[in-house]
Amino acid sequence: MENQGPTGGLTPHIAIADKRASEAIEFYKQAFGAVEQVRMPAEDGVRLMHAHLLVNGSSLMMHDDFPEYSGQAMAAPSGVTLHLQVDDADRWYDRAIAAGATSVMAPENMFWGDRYAQVKDPFGHLWSIGHPLKGEG
Repeated sequence: MENQGPTGGLTPHIAIADKRASEAIEFYKQAFGAVEQVRMPAEDGVRLMHAHLLVNGSSLMMHDDFPEYSGQAMAAPSGVTLHLQVDDADRWYDRAIAAGATSVMAPENMFWGDRYAQVKDPFGHLWSIGHPLKGEG
């Protein structure tokens, strides 16, 4: 299989529980400087069918949970970390905490040559934040 390059790509598409996708958009704007591209409300006028944000220059798509289509409510996310490669991990970490994220790992210098931290957003999604250490690797 061939790498698709600039015409291909991988875009995270996350579900937000409890009809809080609109709230999540506002959080991502404050915490990560997200820029809203599209917001499509669902027919019920409460939930979002689809939203598209740019976070640090990359796409993030999201929607509210629709248990009536899956037959069950969305479970808390696990096994996925959304990583932000940034210019200053400490500044981005501090901004996320100030916006309401929970610290999982405060910024530290890591053996692989990054300054690295982790936060959990108020919707249960885990984010890592890192930048290369100058003079390393």
